Amino acid sequence: MILPQHHGALPGRRTVLRGALLTATAALSATHLAGCSPSSPRSGTPTASQPATTSGSNVKRVLLAYFSRPGENYYYGDRTDLKVGNTEVLANKIADRIACDTYRIQAADPYSRDYDATVKRNVREQDTDARPAIEGRLPSLDGYDIILLASPIWNVRAPMIMTTFTEALDFRGKTVHPVTTYAMSGLGTTERDYAASCPAATIAEGLAVRGEKVKDGDTEVEAWLRRIGLPTR
Repeated sequence: MILPQHHGALPGRRTVLRGALLTATAALSATHLAGCSPSSPRSGTPTASQPATTSGSNVKRVLLAYFSRPGENYYYGDRTDLKVGNTEVLANKIADRIACDTYRIQAADPYSRDYDATVKRNVREQDTDARPAIEGRLPSLDGYDIILLASPIWNVRAPMIMTTFTEALDFRGKTVHPVTTYAMSGLGTTERDYAASCPAATIAEGLAVRGEKVKDGDTEVEAWLRRIGLPTR
């Protein structure tokens, strides 16, 4: 995951990261999300991980849309290299347990695998309120009742590409659940941000899993799915 800093300040090595964590005004949220595993869908192609509908009239159709970044990531004050991003790991855990379609959000200009380069880009995008372009065709939300929006938390909020995604689609009448991987800030500002960018949607209970612990997050995922009423296999 990555731990972007305010005002363009970049994390250095271990000492700088720990110093940032000790200073409330400089310590900012880290991010974890996943890239795509070999079984993950290509951008622009919503893919059913399991049958998304049944004959029951009360069954809700679910779309899981996620953005994830593999590469050099924050890890307990240090760095680690992730072949699969933390959010992808979390998204796969969810998709393995429920009937849903999945859509991978990919940047037209891919984010660097280098931690510092991604920190600098994220700071720039947040400071300019940017809308990074998405590669491929966006999905239609027609026919879906529930949308799970999964991303890392970078500098207290979801990456700006998530706002590109939400502003481009019609979420009226949908129930939106934020899903995040994080270092310090949990859901960050996702509930507020999605309420603004998904007008007329219902923003419901989210799930936040610490990036360093996401591989062992099965119990958290299953408990959350029960709470929000999504049946598991």
